Amino acid sequence: MKVDLEKFSRESKSDFLGNKKLKEKLKNTKPKNLDSIFLQHHEDAFSEINCLDCANCCKTTSPIFIQTDIDRLAKVFRMKSSQFIDEYLHRDEESDYVLNTSPCPFLGLDNKCLVYEDRPKACREYPHTNRKNMLGILELSLKNTLVCPAVFKIFYEIGKDYRK
Repeated sequence: MKVDLEKFSRESKSDFLGNKKLKEKLKNTKPKNLDSIFLQHHEDAFSEINCLDCANCCKTTSPIFIQTDIDRLAKVFRMKSSQFIDEYLHRDEESDYVLNTSPCPFLGLDNKCLVYEDRPKACREYPHTNRKNMLGILELSLKNTLVCPAVFKIFYEIGKDYRK
C-alpha cells in the first residue's frame, strides 16, 4: 500500500509543535527506558509500514557519506573515490559529504535502492529509532517525524502515554 506523502506531509507539519513538546518531556526519561520505549514502538511501526511503499527519505533528504561509504561505492562504480565525490557529492554547511541531488540518484522507480548491499551506513541505520542512546538523538528524531511516516507514528504512539 503506497504511502500518501502529501497527507503525511500535512499531518506531520501540523503535529510538529506537539511532537516538539513531547521531545522535551522525553528528555526527562531514563536513557535505558527511553531506548526500550523507542525500540518497542519502532518494531510495531515497521510491522505495519514498508519502506518500499514510501522511500520519502530517499526522495527528500541525503544521508551523510563517510569515507568508507565513498570508497565502497566508488569501487562498485569502478571509479576513484575522488571521481565519486565529484560526480555525486558536495560538502554541506557542517562539512559532511551529502548528495548533490534529490531524490537519491540510486533510488529506482520501484523505490528500491540500486546500491542496497553497498548503501551508506546512514541509510542502513535510518531512521535510527531502534538504537541505543535515543536521548542523544531526540532532536534528529524530531526532524525525522517530518521525513519518515514510521518515525511520525512512533512519536504519535509514544505521545499517547506522555500526553495523559
